[in-house]
Amino acid sequence: MKKRVVITGMGVLSPLGLDTESTWKAILAGKSGVASITRFDTTDFPVTIAAEVKNFDPSLSLDKKESRKHADFVQFCVEASRQAVLQADINLTEDAAYRAGVSIGSGIGGFKEIVATHEVLRKGGPRKVSPFFIPCAIINMAPGLVSMKHGLKGPNFSAVTACATGAHNIGLAMRAIQAGDADLMVAGGTEMCTTPLAVAGFASARAMSRNDRPPEEVSRPWDVDRDGFVLGEGAGIMVLESLEHAQARGATILAEIAGFGMSGDAYHMTAPDPDGVGFVRCMEAAIKDSGLSPAEIQYVNAHGTSTMADYPEANSVAKVFGGYASSLAMSSTKSMTGHMLGATGAIEAIFCALAIRDKIAPPTINLDKQEFDCDIDLLAHEAKEMPITACLTNSFGFGGTNTSLVLKAFVE
Repeated sequence: MKKRVVITGMGVLSPLGLDTESTWKAILAGKSGVASITRFDTTDFPVTIAAEVKNFDPSLSLDKKESRKHADFVQFCVEASRQAVLQADINLTEDAAYRAGVSIGSGIGGFKEIVATHEVLRKGGPRKVSPFFIPCAIINMAPGLVSMKHGLKGPNFSAVTACATGAHNIGLAMRAIQAGDADLMVAGGTEMCTTPLAVAGFASARAMSRNDRPPEEVSRPWDVDRDGFVLGEGAGIMVLESLEHAQARGATILAEIAGFGMSGDAYHMTAPDPDGVGFVRCMEAAIKDSGLSPAEIQYVNAHGTSTMADYPEANSVAKVFGGYASSLAMSSTKSMTGHMLGATGAIEAIFCALAIRDKIAPPTINLDKQEFDCDIDLLAHEAKEMPITACLTNSFGFGGTNTSLVLKAFVE
């Protein structure tokens, strides 16, 4: 029998708040974290808005010397991990530390630092390049630093799968526990790429919205006027444990990670298969892995990016849930957070755990005119109180990579 894997801690940095509860409160209120970009001058850019993390203080987790050595995405991750570990109340013995690991990824990593260091090289030559550049830029420095901060000496890795990164790292951490490689894993995703090169690149690919509405109204999944995603940033981290390990140490169990599914489209570099067959296989795999039936899942947190991929996903969910689709609630919280790339799947999994805890499904804001017929309640504008005991969350990425997670209320 597979080991059951439970959540005992959660930490969030987002465009809506610097911790889990403030972010969740803003989500349920339908607030948007999208505004004009402040990180650089956007005068010559076709896209001038993003969902930035605001008023972040790295000194909560790192002293000034440490913070200068580490990229923003790593700083975000360390703070979200601190919150999650604090909530989980981890106090590891030396032996237990070898059974505790880290699985955290980023879609892009140290983009800002790579560009800045190239400019240093160009202007000053190779001797001016900092010895901290490589450790600063590499993605697996995020789990590496978290492991050092908390003495976690078990499996330590980063799965990098574009916008599916956060969810993949949670799913793979679940698998590591089930395989017996660890008893506890700190897992999730982190991202900070609101930089000139990233914005220019996504804009050139015509992936980002150029809508001239007020910033808070631009991210509009499933709406007829959607025209691209809004870039976001943040970090979402969970502490996962085997049920036996959590119970043995008297941990408070927040929810259970019950299912994990993966698939590949093998179709296009950036666009999903329009028939959504990869999405369907991914969701079906996660539901099968959970041991639940579609009828036992009440809420889906959709990938829902405010792009043309919204319809294939909604259509795929309808296929997977069949006759139960009309009783299902589904929303895209990216309407408020923007698309946080490598962090988004982890933060949205946390939203599912909170939806189970509080028995309320978050809204999709800006859904004024739905483009296509759909039996699923897309929760336009308002959160909905409902008896949620299980959720499914989707994360899909460039390269045709797909992952789904199923979370459920913990019952002994």
